[in-house]
Amino acid sequence: MITLPQYPNLHLVDHPLLKRDLSILRNKKTSNVVFRTILHRATRMMAYEVCSNLDLTDTEIETPLEKTTGYVLTEEVILVPILRAGIGMVDGFLDFLPDAKVGHVGLYRNEETLEPIDYYSKFPSTLDSSLIFLLDPMLATGGSASAAISFIKDKGGRRIRLINLFAAPEGVRKVSGAHDDVQIFAAALDRELNASGFILPGLGDAGDRVFGTD
Repeated sequence: MITLPQYPNLHLVDHPLLKRDLSILRNKKTSNVVFRTILHRATRMMAYEVCSNLDLTDTEIETPLEKTTGYVLTEEVILVPILRAGIGMVDGFLDFLPDAKVGHVGLYRNEETLEPIDYYSKFPSTLDSSLIFLLDPMLATGGSASAAISFIKDKGGRRIRLINLFAAPEGVRKVSGAHDDVQIFAAALDRELNASGFILPGLGDAGDRVFGTD
């Protein structure tokens, strides 16, 4: 895990297998079927790293030979994908956290103002006491992520981690400035945004590439 001095809230997951998979995701020739498969695999690698400091508690278990000390997670985790591209990251986390609950928050970006507009949300009742992983493959302008975090906080959520694959400096600054208590985990910090608010070099529209839409 790499932390950059200029972005203290950002943690970059650095792994050769993840870099390989990010390159496949970036490639415009990658089909929707392959894109979904690689997104799942890359998310699993992110989940493994993001969960590396979850709290454990001791418990007594019995092997076929004797009693010994085992461990269980003490954290209740809620996964909250930002619709719609974030849905593609849920199963990768559920592979490691099968007991996690799943909420949803729906936001879309006004293509003229680039501001997020919310249209749907539903969360488990334990939002206020759970560790929340907010999932979205792309952190571009940071508007949607920042709005989603504010929305979750308004509903009672307090412990939030933002999980992205690709991040732009503008988005990191936006989220960190608005929510300095939120840690951001990403696999790549890209160069910048273009005039339309897309990450460069990025991979295009993650939702379109997950679901095969234009």
